[in-house]
Amino acid sequence: MARLLAGLLLVFGGVTTALAAGIEVTAAYARATPPGAPVGGAYFEIRNRGDQADRLLAAASPVAGRVELHTHTVQDGVARMHEVPAIEAPAGQTVRLQPGGLHVMLMELKAPLKAGESFPLTLTFERAGQLEVTVQVKETTEVMSHGHHGHHGKH
Repeated sequence: MARLLAGLLLVFGGVTTALAAGIEVTAAYARATPPGAPVGGAYFEIRNRGDQADRLLAAASPVAGRVELHTHTVQDGVARMHEVPAIEAPAGQTVRLQPGGLHVMLMELKAPLKAGESFPLTLTFERAGQLEVTVQVKETTEVMSHGHHGHHGKH
Protein backbone atom coordinates (compact mmCIF):
# COMPACT_ATOMS: atom_id res chain seq x y z
CA MET A 1 0.00 0.00 0.00
CA ALA A 2 2.79 2.43 0.91
CA ARG A 3 4.31 2.05 -2.56
CA LEU A 4 1.01 3.04 -4.16
CA LEU A 5 0.98 6.25 -2.12
CA ALA A 6 4.61 7.20 -2.82
CA GLY A 7 4.80 10.44 -4.75
CA LEU A 8 1.01 10.86 -4.92
CA LEU A 9 -0.19 14.45 -4.70
CA LEU A 10 -3.76 15.19 -3.71
CA VAL A 11 -5.40 18.59 -3.78
CA PHE A 12 -8.54 19.27 -1.69
CA GLY A 13 -10.05 22.75 -1.69
CA GLY A 14 -6.71 24.51 -2.23
CA VAL A 15 -4.87 22.58 0.49
CA THR A 16 -2.15 20.41 -0.97
CA THR A 17 -1.39 17.15 0.77
CA ALA A 18 1.55 14.95 -0.17
CA LEU A 19 1.66 11.30 0.91
CA ALA A 20 4.44 8.70 0.95
CA ALA A 21 4.88 5.55 3.04
CA GLY A 22 2.71 6.68 5.95
CA ILE A 23 4.06 10.25 5.90
CA GLU A 24 1.59 13.03 5.10
CA VAL A 25 2.75 16.64 4.62
CA THR A 26 0.06 19.32 4.76
CA ALA A 27 -0.41 23.09 4.91
CA ALA A 28 2.95 23.99 3.33
CA TYR A 29 3.51 27.73 3.18
CA ALA A 30 6.24 30.37 3.10
CA ARG A 31 6.11 34.04 3.98
CA ALA A 32 6.58 36.54 1.18
CA THR A 33 10.03 38.14 1.21
CA PRO A 34 11.07 41.69 0.36
CA PRO A 35 13.15 42.32 -2.80
CA GLY A 36 16.80 41.39 -2.23
CA ALA A 37 16.17 39.26 0.85
CA PRO A 38 18.72 36.43 0.80
CA VAL A 39 16.69 33.96 2.90
CA GLY A 40 13.16 32.73 3.48
CA GLY A 41 11.45 30.00 5.45
CA ALA A 42 9.05 27.18 4.65
CA TYR A 43 6.61 25.72 7.16
CA PHE A 44 4.27 22.71 7.14
CA GLU A 45 2.93 19.80 9.16
CA ILE A 46 4.34 16.29 9.00
CA ARG A 47 1.87 13.59 10.04
CA ASN A 48 3.36 10.15 10.51
CA ARG A 49 0.39 7.81 10.09
CA GLY A 50 2.69 4.79 10.13
CA ASP A 51 3.74 2.54 12.98
CA GLN A 52 7.45 3.34 12.61
CA ALA A 53 9.26 6.59 13.33
CA ASP A 54 10.73 8.46 10.37
CA ARG A 55 13.03 11.45 10.04
CA LEU A 56 13.15 14.35 7.62
CA LEU A 57 16.81 14.35 6.51
CA ALA A 58 16.95 17.03 3.81
CA ALA A 59 15.01 19.46 1.64
CA ALA A 60 15.68 21.06 -1.75
CA SER A 61 13.99 23.65 -3.95
CA PRO A 62 14.81 25.38 -7.23
CA VAL A 63 13.99 28.77 -5.60
CA ALA A 64 17.07 28.58 -3.34
CA GLY A 65 20.78 27.97 -3.78
CA ARG A 66 20.66 25.72 -0.70
CA VAL A 67 18.08 24.54 1.78
CA GLU A 68 18.66 23.64 5.44
CA LEU A 69 16.61 22.17 8.28
CA HIS A 70 16.58 24.59 11.22
CA THR A 71 15.28 25.04 14.72
CA HIS A 72 14.84 28.13 16.84
CA THR A 73 16.12 28.16 20.43
CA VAL A 74 16.45 30.73 23.19
CA GLN A 75 19.70 30.60 25.14
CA ASP A 76 20.48 33.12 27.90
CA GLY A 77 17.58 35.25 26.66
CA VAL A 78 18.92 35.37 23.09
CA ALA A 79 16.90 33.81 20.25
CA ARG A 80 18.99 31.82 17.79
CA MET A 81 18.37 29.73 14.70
CA HIS A 82 20.64 26.83 13.92
CA GLU A 83 20.79 23.94 11.52
CA VAL A 84 19.74 20.48 12.69
CA PRO A 85 20.78 17.20 11.03
CA ALA A 86 17.20 15.84 10.92
CA ILE A 87 13.64 16.46 12.11
CA GLU A 88 12.07 13.55 13.94
CA ALA A 89 8.61 12.33 12.86
CA PRO A 90 7.52 9.91 15.62
CA ALA A 91 5.06 7.14 14.66
CA GLY A 92 1.44 8.22 15.02
CA GLN A 93 2.29 11.87 15.72
CA THR A 94 2.20 15.25 14.00
CA VAL A 95 5.17 17.61 13.93
CA ARG A 96 4.54 21.28 13.07
CA LEU A 97 7.22 23.30 11.36
CA GLN A 98 6.42 26.92 12.16
CA PRO A 99 8.00 30.34 12.78
CA GLY A 100 9.82 30.33 16.10
CA GLY A 101 10.36 26.56 15.98
CA LEU A 102 11.43 23.90 13.53
CA HIS A 103 11.44 25.13 9.93
CA VAL A 104 13.04 24.78 6.51
CA MET A 105 15.46 27.62 5.75
CA LEU A 106 15.67 28.70 2.11
CA MET A 107 19.16 30.16 1.65
CA GLU A 108 20.51 32.16 -1.30
CA LEU A 109 17.05 32.90 -2.73
CA LYS A 110 17.17 33.30 -6.51
CA ALA A 111 14.21 35.74 -6.51
CA PRO A 112 11.82 37.19 -3.92
CA LEU A 113 9.05 34.90 -2.70
CA LYS A 114 5.86 36.69 -3.81
CA ALA A 115 2.44 36.31 -2.19
CA GLY A 116 0.05 34.32 -4.35
CA GLU A 117 2.80 32.28 -5.99
CA SER A 118 3.92 28.76 -5.14
CA PHE A 119 7.07 26.67 -5.54
CA PRO A 120 8.09 23.02 -5.25
CA LEU A 121 9.95 21.70 -2.21
CA THR A 122 11.40 18.19 -2.26
CA LEU A 123 11.60 16.57 1.16
CA THR A 124 13.79 13.52 1.79
CA PHE A 125 12.73 11.18 4.58
CA GLU A 126 14.81 8.33 5.98
CA ARG A 127 12.06 5.72 5.45
CA ALA A 128 9.47 7.34 3.15
CA GLY A 129 12.06 8.59 0.64
CA GLN A 130 11.46 11.70 -1.45
CA LEU A 131 8.22 13.61 -1.33
CA GLU A 132 7.45 16.72 -3.38
CA VAL A 133 5.31 19.40 -1.75
CA THR A 134 3.85 22.58 -3.26
CA VAL A 135 4.55 25.55 -0.98
CA GLN A 136 2.07 28.46 -1.12
CA VAL A 137 3.59 31.92 -0.59
CA LYS A 138 1.50 34.13 1.70
CA GLU A 139 1.68 37.70 2.97
CA THR A 140 3.00 37.91 6.53
CA THR A 141 -0.31 39.42 7.69
CA GLU A 142 -2.24 36.50 6.13
CA VAL A 143 -0.01 33.97 7.91
CA MET A 144 -0.35 35.72 11.26
CA SER A 145 -4.13 36.01 11.04
CA HIS A 146 -4.50 32.25 10.55
CA GLY A 147 -2.12 31.47 13.43
CA HIS A 148 -0.35 28.18 13.94
CA HIS A 149 -0.34 27.04 17.54
CA GLY A 150 1.65 24.44 19.40
CA HIS A 151 4.47 22.14 18.49
CA HIS A 152 4.41 18.41 18.81
CA GLY A 153 7.31 16.01 18.67
CA LYS A 154 10.95 16.18 19.65
CA HIS A 155 13.81 18.33 18.39
